[in-house]
Amino acid sequence: MQFVRRLFSVRINSPLLSGLNAAFIWMFIGAFVLSLFLWLTGMREQDLSFYTYVVHAVSLLIGGFISGKRSNERGWYHGGIMGAVYGLLILVIGFLALDSSLQLQDILQWGAAFILGAIGGIFGVNVDKS
Repeated sequence: MQFVRRLFSVRINSPLLSGLNAAFIWMFIGAFVLSLFLWLTGMREQDLSFYTYVVHAVSLLIGGFISGKRSNERGWYHGGIMGAVYGLLILVIGFLALDSSLQLQDILQWGAAFILGAIGGIFGVNVDKS
């Protein structure tokens, strides 16, 4: 059993990469749940915009929490950087998929991603590691 654990255990030591990994995993889980809601209920795609913001906010908070917990100090900084990179990646993916230009709303969402990641990092760095 120890061999299997050592073979498949991957530990990411970088606070940024571990937070991004956790944030994208939670984002994929949230997107999957939203797609199930679309499929199994009478929800329309036009109703999803609020829920996608909620999924991204939860993902950013969890990713910032993991970044702050791994950093052991300056959780707001590590969580905020994780949020900024997450927001930048989401913006780039959106621009490539939708072929749109940069607008003020995109800059505000990027700033909100930084703030949510920083809040998650603040909580993550203050969790006891006992």
